[in-house]
Amino acid sequence: MLDRLIRPKPSGGIPRGLSTTGPVLFSYGFRPFFLGAALWAIAAMVLWISALTIGLDVAGDYGAAHWHAHEMLFGFSSAVLGGFLLTAIPNWTGRLPVSGGPLAALLGLWVVGRLALLSSGVIGLPVAAGIEALFLPVLLLICAREVIVGRKWKDLKVIGGLVLLSAANIWFHLSVLRDLDEDAAARLAIAAYTMLIMIVGGRIVPSFTRNWLNKVGRTNFPVPYNRFDTAAILIGVAALAAWTFAPDHIVTGAIALTACAFHTVRLFRWRGLATWPEKLLFVLHAAYAFVPLGFLAISAGAIELLGEYPVMHVLTVGVIASMMLAVMTRASRGHTGRPLVGSAITSASYVAIMAAALIRPLADVLPVHYHHLIALSGVLWIAAFALFTLEYGPMLVCDRRSPRASA
Repeated sequence: MLDRLIRPKPSGGIPRGLSTTGPVLFSYGFRPFFLGAALWAIAAMVLWISALTIGLDVAGDYGAAHWHAHEMLFGFSSAVLGGFLLTAIPNWTGRLPVSGGPLAALLGLWVVGRLALLSSGVIGLPVAAGIEALFLPVLLLICAREVIVGRKWKDLKVIGGLVLLSAANIWFHLSVLRDLDEDAAARLAIAAYTMLIMIVGGRIVPSFTRNWLNKVGRTNFPVPYNRFDTAAILIGVAALAAWTFAPDHIVTGAIALTACAFHTVRLFRWRGLATWPEKLLFVLHAAYAFVPLGFLAISAGAIELLGEYPVMHVLTVGVIASMMLAVMTRASRGHTGRPLVGSAITSASYVAIMAAALIRPLADVLPVHYHHLIALSGVLWIAAFALFTLEYGPMLVCDRRSPRASA
């Protein structure tokens, strides 16, 4: 392994390090998983629209509607999360990243999971679900090992999010297999992603903002992390937990409304408006703005002003997908050594995903225009990730460059 890694394989562990030979795609975790996530975001949405419009049989016995919900939460989103964590955790711990053959094998496990669900009518539902359910626990073990060996105990919060996602995925499959309501499992997954965004977003958004403001000579820096941020996260977690298990309860609405207020103030403390000239940074603030909006939607849903699915789509498309696209673009530029400046194509992808996030919930609110709004939001979703693939695909598969320190 010495000729393939910067450093030798640590004893008793999996091979780690920046791969210096072989395909560039497998030299760092963000490369294959961000590209795979974008391509699957496009393909999965095309299949879902085809199922709705021409009755295409998607995923056989698993069911097209169940498959669509699952693949947005555990297919596309888990790939982005995997790419982010396999890149960020080495930065947090100072340990070498997984790359080369082990990274290719992990990507293969994710791909096999996508194919298994699509083939559930052939291989059987239990087998398909069992194969698909492997990826998140394996990712969990890899990330947990790195955090524990690196003694970064504060990052165990992120590992906790992966535990919840793994459990939610298994719960979702079991609900489908037993013909039970899978919405609670979906809510748990959405809650886990939102929790991770509150935790990690609270680390990277103000940090990147401070660096940029300092670079341009400004002094109106974000308020440093303090007890208010801790309180905002804890109240947000409480609201998400209540929504997961009692979405229609008045107490859930009250807690969510309180969380909305806290996270609105938290976002304001990060000085996002000052970053408007740099879209690659401003979009992180814009994406995080869907967090308090999501809590407001949960509160409205608890008193039946909104249905369950509009609430879910504010969180899935607005909070999760918007933040993931924002992180994918910045990390892809930063970790391939390119300037942290957003292009017109990048900005267009942001507009598309956020427009989709606002339009999709309206489909349930305005049933007369349901099919038109569904189609429009789906097209905007496809456009967002097609633009990402067009611009960032070559960066992810081409020449190696040294990452920028501020990525």
